[in-house]
Amino acid sequence: MARIGVFICHCGENIAGVVDVDAVTQAAARLPGVAHAEHYRYMCSDPGQKLLIEAIKDKHLTGVVVAACSPTMHEMTFRAAAVEGGLNPYLSEMSNIREQCSWVHEDKVAATVKATDLVRLMVEKVKRNHALQPITVPVTKRALVIGGGIAGIQTALDLANGGHEVILVEREPSIGGHMAQLSETFPTLDCSQCILTPRMVQVSRHPNITLLTYSEVEEISGYVGNFKVKIRRKPRYVIEDKCTNCGDCAVVCPQVVPNEFDGGLSWRRAIYIPFPQAVPAVYTLDEESCLGLHPLVCEKCFQACDAEAVDLDMKPEIVEADVGAIVVATGYDLFAAQQARELGWGKFPDVVTGLEFERLLSASGPTSGEVRRPSDGRVPKEVVFIQCVGSRDPEQGVPYCSKICCMYTAKHAMLYKHKVPDGQAYVFYMDIRAGGKGYEEFVNRAVEEDRVLYVRGRVSRIFQENGKLNVWGADTLTGQAVEIAADLVVLATAMVANTGHDVLAQQLRAIVDEHGFYQEAHPKLRPVETLTAGLYLAGAVQAPKDIPETVAQASAAASKVQALFSRDELEREPVVAHVDELTCEGCFDCEKVCPYGAIERKEIRDREGNLLRLVSSVNEGLCEGCGACVVACRNHSIELEGFADDQIYGEIVALWPTTVGLPELVDW
Repeated sequence: MARIGVFICHCGENIAGVVDVDAVTQAAARLPGVAHAEHYRYMCSDPGQKLLIEAIKDKHLTGVVVAACSPTMHEMTFRAAAVEGGLNPYLSEMSNIREQCSWVHEDKVAATVKATDLVRLMVEKVKRNHALQPITVPVTKRALVIGGGIAGIQTALDLANGGHEVILVEREPSIGGHMAQLSETFPTLDCSQCILTPRMVQVSRHPNITLLTYSEVEEISGYVGNFKVKIRRKPRYVIEDKCTNCGDCAVVCPQVVPNEFDGGLSWRRAIYIPFPQAVPAVYTLDEESCLGLHPLVCEKCFQACDAEAVDLDMKPEIVEADVGAIVVATGYDLFAAQQARELGWGKFPDVVTGLEFERLLSASGPTSGEVRRPSDGRVPKEVVFIQCVGSRDPEQGVPYCSKICCMYTAKHAMLYKHKVPDGQAYVFYMDIRAGGKGYEEFVNRAVEEDRVLYVRGRVSRIFQENGKLNVWGADTLTGQAVEIAADLVVLATAMVANTGHDVLAQQLRAIVDEHGFYQEAHPKLRPVETLTAGLYLAGAVQAPKDIPETVAQASAAASKVQALFSRDELEREPVVAHVDELTCEGCFDCEKVCPYGAIERKEIRDREGNLLRLVSSVNEGLCEGCGACVVACRNHSIELEGFADDQIYGEIVALWPTTVGLPELVDW
């Protein structure tokens, strides 16, 4: 016989401000099968949990219903309390009377009735619940980190230093990412290369890290603790172990193309090394830039290499590996679309993006750190910086704030003044967002010490006249038009999702938001996890971030992986689908709709080993309990643990009018 306990949470005033919790408690106490009902101000608090634990023991409860907030918030909390009281955790259920009731209603009577309904249907479900046991799967204690920027580097080093094997995959010839392109970093103005390159070298020399550059993930299968990955190593046409980084091959190469590392502001050869501190320090032959390999047109690099490191017959290589967890740290790209072009980017050579300006400031850049105009090499005396180019612009760009633009614009203006003391810097801004430690002080320093002139307003037009860039805008504080004859214009372009994010997300079975950034499992409680178990996020792949926040999230992702690797076997939620092999007809509609690839085909054979038929089978390690297969099954051969037909029908029937309720509030 069922003995259900119902516990109603006030949630401060979040619930009690709209729902009459006392009336709901009284109604719950009259429900068939309910042996105990009470309410408390904060059920998730330690005293609240103790009420539940003691009631389970004293009242000999066979199940509990906690009417409170979303199960996403505290389902695990109350399951743990149920276990402490002596119940199986899956005999505990939550009824969401906050997000689904009090937060969306104003009528107290109607909200109270609805809360009572929500409690009643969950009581009927828990009556039909069964004690479930967690699923155990073995764990491969090796991690895959996708992306070799500062996020991937930090994640890989933390995991490797924790004693775990790591495979770090980077699609470019060198690790380092965008941080390697920076001159200095805010708010300390320390050299980007000085703090990044030691970590890059650590990655290349760490015994627990396998570094695969110029490589891309081609295929991922499996499930948490047991992923199988295929990585495609693109042909570098240079043997890494033999290359001495002498540069003789580049000297004789006749093909010159724009250098993407310098934002196209300099040139490189078809065989090249991305930047002096590249890791690995190995030359790469860019097949797209080469005069021709198939058939061979030029082999001067091969002839010039005394170390015999150039191999023009090199083929792509597939590397297969088993890993237990995957961290995505593929970074970001920069917005350079319609609005940037309207402001002259791509049209006027002296209109550059913030990252291109970084290369002009860098000692390893195209001008060796001297600020010069790309068009004629002259030192610019009037420089205009324009913020929010593409950011906070839902019509022509993206609606979100890119978070770092205010800070790096202040840094650019400050460094420009340091290099050109007699120059004048102007910053057009919407408003200043400097939300980090020392950030506000950094912006004030640019304004007060370096005399950077900030103009609150937008730029409407940029055109070229008499060797100058005429910048037309408006000062919204004074209401006056502003016209500046600039030598150089720098655009603070928006951070957008990395190119190719959609293809990788499909391989990982991960969710991306409307802007292409990976969606975390919960923005507050699970910010580095995804809804795909064993898949974690680090850095700007999840949203625009600065370097400190990126490094912090990378270490957080590494700590989550280490927690996963702390056990030899992993316990998973038993809320998975099961197939009745006796009634399965083998149509495999379930296989077609399963988003996780959890449906497998199983052979049914007789005693002599003859194949009788094929039926569906569920891989419990892959199944995420979405229920799509249950819906697709034509003859109801699949059932989802915890959401069986009798449980769902019990909830539906519970919503029919009944004399058990709130007769003083509503005519049942």
